Amino acid sequence: MAKEKSKDFLKEYHKKRDFDRTAEPFGGDRRKSDGRIFVIQKHDASSLHYDFRLEIEGVLKSWAVPKGPTLDPNEKRLAVETEDHPIEYADFEGVIPEDQYGGGTVMVWDAGTYENLKKDDDGKESMSMKEAYENGELTFRLKGKKIKGGFALVKTKMRGKNNWLLIKKKDDEADARRNPVSSQPDSVMSGRSIEEIKKEESGEDED
Repeated sequence: MAKEKSKDFLKEYHKKRDFDRTAEPFGGDRRKSDGRIFVIQKHDASSLHYDFRLEIEGVLKSWAVPKGPTLDPNEKRLAVETEDHPIEYADFEGVIPEDQYGGGTVMVWDAGTYENLKKDDDGKESMSMKEAYENGELTFRLKGKKIKGGFALVKTKMRGKNNWLLIKKKDDEADARRNPVSSQPDSVMSGRSIEEIKKEESGEDED
C-alpha cells in the first residue's frame, strides 16, 4: 500500500521504517495532544533500553536511555537523542519485526503530562521548550504514573553530538532508595509484562 509523502519533520523516522512490515504509526501532520505529554517506552531490541519522549512543537522529541530513568539526583543517566516520532507513537505497544529498524518488543512503561520549569517570577514560561531544546538544556516536571517530579535533560559535548544526560532534580519526589525500573516493570497501558506483549502480539500463544 502506497503511503503519503513523508513530512519533513518526520523524514528520518519514515526513512528508517517499512510501514508495510511494521505496525508502528505512520503519523501525519504535526498535531498537539490534549496536554503536553511524555511517554517512556521499554524497548527490548538488540539491547534492552528505555525510550524517553517529550511532546515539543507537535512531535515527540526522543532519547534512548540505556539504564532507564532514576529518582536518584546523584545519578546521571546517558540519554542518546534519536529521531523525532509522531504524537501517535505514545500509544504504541507491540512487536516490531526483527528485520525492521528497532526490531523487538515495545511497552508503554510510563506516560503522563509534563510542565516546563523554565518560568519567570510571575509563573510564565521564560523560555519555550523548543528554545530550551535548541539551547541544549531542558528542565521540566513529569506527572506520570511511575515517574514524577523535576528533571533536566542537558546536552553534553564531551560524549558525542547526540548525547545528553537525564538528571533527577532534588525535590520531594527524589528517592535514591526507590527504583521503579526494577520494582514496577510492567506496562501502564495494558498491565502486561514485556514477555506477555511479545507472546500475545507475535501470536506465540496461538495453538
